[in-house]
Amino acid sequence: MTTPSAPPFPPAMRFGIFIAPFHPVGENPHLALRRDFELVEWLDQLGYDEAWIGEHHSAGYEIIASPELFIAAAAERTRHIKLGTGVSSLPYHHPLMLADRINQLDHMTRGRTIFGVGPGALPSDAFMMGIDVAKQRDRMDEAIGVLVPLLRGETVTHKADWFELREARLQLAPFTRPHIEICVASQVSPAGARAAGKHGVGLLSIGATSTGGFNALAMNWQICSERAAEFGHEAQRSAWRLVGPMHIAETREKARENVRFGLANWLKYFQEVAALPLAPAGSIDNAIDALVASGLAVIGDPDDAIAQMERLEKQSGGFGCFLHMAHNWADWAETKRSYELFARYVMPPFQRLNVNRQASMDWAAQNRPTFIGAMGNAINQEIQKHVAEQKQKQERRAG
Repeated sequence: MTTPSAPPFPPAMRFGIFIAPFHPVGENPHLALRRDFELVEWLDQLGYDEAWIGEHHSAGYEIIASPELFIAAAAERTRHIKLGTGVSSLPYHHPLMLADRINQLDHMTRGRTIFGVGPGALPSDAFMMGIDVAKQRDRMDEAIGVLVPLLRGETVTHKADWFELREARLQLAPFTRPHIEICVASQVSPAGARAAGKHGVGLLSIGATSTGGFNALAMNWQICSERAAEFGHEAQRSAWRLVGPMHIAETREKARENVRFGLANWLKYFQEVAALPLAPAGSIDNAIDALVASGLAVIGDPDDAIAQMERLEKQSGGFGCFLHMAHNWADWAETKRSYELFARYVMPPFQRLNVNRQASMDWAAQNRPTFIGAMGNAINQEIQKHVAEQKQKQERRAG
């Protein structure tokens, strides 16, 4: 009889969501925010690992101004899912004040907070605050340089042209030891990868499925790894997150029909408002074709989602977590259904959830003749035993 061997179990890939969020101007913002909370609760129930919440202050579409406030409320509605700032725009904050708030969240969520940082995505935000867009990435790097030691419990003195710290330290020791997890956002430019490597923190590739972002994945990881080694750190692929949009349904045709609900609003935002060239031109059908053909988005079935994950693994060389870019292309019911289908059919092969089940099934199938024979013998023995007992009873009555 053959026996199944125990398969090796590497760390499971993690899955989550990146909520900017994207809410059309024509709908009720109160209800939109409530759905964002409900979505995080739904993902918590489905077993997703992380939810990241954005920070934006202009353009009317991405309406969460404080990821910390959202996380504090979401933490009380969930049990397991980790909650990340996606991301805190460092040039907009005094580092000590931001570190203090994040450290407090670490305690309030009992270690479920992740600190995502970046330079700020919307030039209109920086303009309103009088910040030169050309300086945002340098300011991000300078802020990380003091935030990391502050969050490790160290005392920091630093004078910059936009903030100053004098023997600054946090009052609370971190809940997460040795310190809260920190990740730096990266799009196409090497700024995020360089900062992540320099400061020994994780990398968050927000535009991983865009043409430029996808093509830069391997290069950005190389930059991050080389910079990490230069500064005495070791880059960890398990701390690397890739972000991309997906909507899946039972069939490709149904998925395409679902996204007609809200895709036009998303396209308009990126074609006319946001300073990011993500949206293709043309009709809805042409846009769907272009989004899928370019690899930017999955609009299809679970097999298409699996193929995208495999494509990202091959291009990147391996990463730790995939985050859905929340987009609200479909209505609420179909949006929730998409995340459920992903959890049911796409997560398992990448988390090796069914390896033991499959091995057990294969073993039982291979040895089925032996088991059937043993079962047949056992049944025959019981039949013979019963016949013998009945014969003995008849003989005793006759005697």
